[in-house]
Amino acid sequence: MTVPGALPPGLEHHPGRLDGSAQAALLAAVRAVATAAPLYRPAMPGTGRPFSVRMTNCGSLGWVSDRTGYRYQPLHPETGRPWPAIPPLLLALWHELGGYPHPPEACLVNFYDPAARLGMHQDKDEDDLEAPVVSVSLGDDGVFRFGGSPRGGPTRSLRLRSGDVLVMGGASRLLFHGVDRIDPGTSTLLKGEGRINLTLRRVTRP
Repeated sequence: MTVPGALPPGLEHHPGRLDGSAQAALLAAVRAVATAAPLYRPAMPGTGRPFSVRMTNCGSLGWVSDRTGYRYQPLHPETGRPWPAIPPLLLALWHELGGYPHPPEACLVNFYDPAARLGMHQDKDEDDLEAPVVSVSLGDDGVFRFGGSPRGGPTRSLRLRSGDVLVMGGASRLLFHGVDRIDPGTSTLLKGEGRINLTLRRVTRP
């Protein structure tokens, strides 16, 4: 699925930025992260309804969600231990493609099984909205949907494949976006079906 026309300013798609060996190396690093900080299923604020996506984090801060709301915190909500460090390969991508002088503090690790979805939302829980969001895809293709900064406008779709990197910065930093679906069997990187999305963020102002 290809987006007709140019992407909006600040939204950059880098298809195939990671080759097969780099993807395998990053996957090994992600597995080490998930061993130290196990995947869990966060809950929606208020209702407590579980997300369809399982997640964990790495970095000095991690994004969490439960009945009390969305926030960043330094400890895994189930183990009570600090999040593991962000893998060097991801830090290199941030510095090469993010165009921001300060390092990321959080990397969300989202695992989508074939039935998982992510509704339209803004990434706005960070104090530093000058920093971009840098997203890396591993595994099966995901159909990424994005709109404008006000909710309810027209949207477009972009297919993200294993090894792709997406940068949301500048005028596109607060675009509404989500994941419509996963297309199982479109990658052989993972042992089974599914998609891993790694999202690097700067949380606090320098």
